Amino acid sequence: MTDRAPGFLKPGPLKHDAPEPLEGPVTATVTGGTILWFVLFLVQLPFYGWFDEHGHLWWVWTCLAGTGLGLIGIWYVRKRDAAIKRDAAASGGTSTDGTSGEGASGGGSGPAG
Repeated sequence: MTDRAPGFLKPGPLKHDAPEPLEGPVTATVTGGTILWFVLFLVQLPFYGWFDEHGHLWWVWTCLAGTGLGLIGIWYVRKRDAAIKRDAAASGGTSTDGTSGEGASGGGSGPAG
């Protein structure tokens, strides 16, 4: 028997660098999800009595909570996008996808590079 952890749990150097995080239309995605939650809330409102009788009233309130959290999410991602653009403008370069030039080319100096 050995004291080392089996397989993937063995400590040691990574075999490859981690990929760059994917960036996409984050604001549009969060906005679309928030709208979807609100539409589901509105669609369920006429059936409020049915949901109450069958013990599924939490479905209605879950949609409303999703809407509220989505509004917070929209505020957050808009602030994040503004901060990314402000940082890119301050550092002097912006890539085509709106992220800062650092790391966008895939080169850069990571922990292993």
